[in-house]
Amino acid sequence: MIAALLTAVAVGAARADTLPVVTLGQAIERSSRLDPNYVQALGQVDNAAWGRRAARLAFILPSVTLSTDLTKYSTEFFNIGTGGLVSSSVTARVDARYELFSLRKLADLSRTGAELEGANAEELRARFAAAFVTESNYYEVLAARELARISADRVRRATEGLGVARARVASGAAVQSDSLQLVLELSRARVDSLRQEANLRAARLELGRRIGADTPVDAAALDTTPAPDLPLTLDEALRSALEQGPDYRAARASERAASALLRGRRGEYLPQLNLAAAHNRFDSEFFPNARNVSSITFAVSLPLWDGGFREIGISQARTSRDVARAIRSDLERGARADVTEAYDAYNTARAATELSAVAVAVARENYRVQESRYRAGATTILDLLDAQVGLTQAEADLVQARYGTRLALAGLEAILGRRLFTGTVQ
Repeated sequence: MIAALLTAVAVGAARADTLPVVTLGQAIERSSRLDPNYVQALGQVDNAAWGRRAARLAFILPSVTLSTDLTKYSTEFFNIGTGGLVSSSVTARVDARYELFSLRKLADLSRTGAELEGANAEELRARFAAAFVTESNYYEVLAARELARISADRVRRATEGLGVARARVASGAAVQSDSLQLVLELSRARVDSLRQEANLRAARLELGRRIGADTPVDAAALDTTPAPDLPLTLDEALRSALEQGPDYRAARASERAASALLRGRRGEYLPQLNLAAAHNRFDSEFFPNARNVSSITFAVSLPLWDGGFREIGISQARTSRDVARAIRSDLERGARADVTEAYDAYNTARAATELSAVAVAVARENYRVQESRYRAGATTILDLLDAQVGLTQAEADLVQARYGTRLALAGLEAILGRRLFTGTVQ
């Protein structure tokens, strides 16, 4: 059973060399086009843009309707188009209507502008959210690959240690329990190696799914240079988030749209001035041209009472405005906490990476010393095992800290709505 699993791991490692490889930028670009939330956000931007165009055109173009109909009657009747008795009637009509004055038009212009800005902010938020998930999957592949390598090194060290222990037992310099302890450590190392290989395969499959591939996809290696200092202070990050962070922009735009809708509802109390024109043609056959009638109408209307529907609409619009205002206010009050948490998370992860690198160096030296001392018979097998486990754990902690730092940076950038370092993926 174990031999079969080890063989499967070896075959999987060989196949990994033939897997397609993507860079982080390529992965983010592909996944954005496939992410349902981002696709929906793009559609909302297009819808809002058309709403904005319609609100602007309402000040220039009238609404125009073309219609025609043919009616057959069972008996003849007097047709005003032909001036005679016929059994059929054909009419054609062109209607044009233009609002000379309506507060709703002004409110719609303001509302659609706010909705378009909000849609753009939502698109930005969805883009960074999709990028964050993709980066997480990408770093999981890289971390799993390094953890698999660390597990393989653990197996190698346990195998070498077992060989030394057996030689010392055979020479009488050590007791049988030394080799038994290392057999146990080798078994644990092999189990851990199998687990890490399984995690790596799952991570590659998830990355492939994220970018639209039906097969596992490997991630191109990233540089391991130390993470740089953030290029802005905490206060600058807070101001940047409030000014251009997608969450805060969307909340402000939603409040402005709700306020504009309320103004439009209240404008229904004011009179409306409309200009209408119509052209009618009558005949008994297509195209009707027996008689033409044109008209132009200037109308003023002042709604007094519509059963309370106007007042209900105003109340609903006011509630929507108040809710949007409360959401915006709550987000802005929590901005300092959110930005500070993300800002400190990056700095903490960065410091943890530096400390983990020191811990790895210490653990390697400790293992080297303990291995030399065990070969010389100056220490026990338990000290050597502790050094082996400590080195493996320290290397794993460094891997997690390194990619945790990158993910913390992605989280801060998602709040700010922009990349903080030049040359990074967009």
